[in-house]
Amino acid sequence: MTHLPNSAPPAVRLHTITEDEAGQRVDNFLLRVCKGVPKSWVYRVVRKGEVRVNKGRIEVTYKLAVGDVVRIPPVRMSEGVDNAVPKNRATALPIIYEDEALLVIDKPAGLAVHGGSGVSFGVIEQLRAAYPKLKFLELAHRLDKETSGLLVLAKKRAALVHLHEQIRNGQMDKRYYAILKGELTQTVTHVKAPLHKYVAANGERRVVVAHEGEGQSAHTQFNIEQKLSGYTTVRVKIFTGRTHQIRVHSASIEHPIVGDEKYGDFELNKKLTKTTGGRMFLHAHMLRISHPISGETLSLTAPIPKAFEQFIQNAQYSTP
Repeated sequence: MTHLPNSAPPAVRLHTITEDEAGQRVDNFLLRVCKGVPKSWVYRVVRKGEVRVNKGRIEVTYKLAVGDVVRIPPVRMSEGVDNAVPKNRATALPIIYEDEALLVIDKPAGLAVHGGSGVSFGVIEQLRAAYPKLKFLELAHRLDKETSGLLVLAKKRAALVHLHEQIRNGQMDKRYYAILKGELTQTVTHVKAPLHKYVAANGERRVVVAHEGEGQSAHTQFNIEQKLSGYTTVRVKIFTGRTHQIRVHSASIEHPIVGDEKYGDFELNKKLTKTTGGRMFLHAHMLRISHPISGETLSLTAPIPKAFEQFIQNAQYSTP
């Protein structure tokens, strides 16, 4: 197998399933995290017992749950060259907070959190290349490729376990800033609608509002920040961390996020391409967590991107 200079040989990985990863089959999970591997490899290592969940053997149809610990065997194929991070991209992303246990960055819109599914590399690969001396660096949670803002990574396994525990217990307070189509009338709007994840025929992950009594419970709060001409800027609090939650909930009340190519107003997005630069106007703006080592409360913010400010300046607005 071809190795990159200074790259470590493949090794067994242990991955703890987060809330937004739960519910998917283990074979689909492995295809996403093991970039470029063929399906035959996934089925073979599961059948041979090389993939384990909570130290036990599983079938490829096993559905992952929050907190499951997945043993991912070494990927024995020449995937390194294709998925290499170019030298000019092996750079640190904007850092909001860093110490011996945590790294919190301001993720740009358009950058996936990890490689796979046609993406050669993402945040985690880029940061590992930028910090080659770090023995451990893992994502504590995820953001959609199209979403910018605060993303937490753990530098120690103990920190990762503690952060996942906070997420499971609803103790990670995440707030977002967004621009929605249309003008909201209520100062505060609560959306409580269960969500159902599925995989479309083309392999794309999608989410829909589920029928009563089905799907996963989800609760989003939209607070009007500013009324624009035909748009509304909002502060968003999520009480649950479901996949695409804010995007689907805003679309369900007919106020989709501007620039959302998956759940938004496609005709509007097309008209606004020159104005928006093709980005989605959802930003992970604020995060409050307990430090996994010291227990100290950390309140972190990522500045509102200039693209938001420019869009607002170009729209006529009034005070709500």
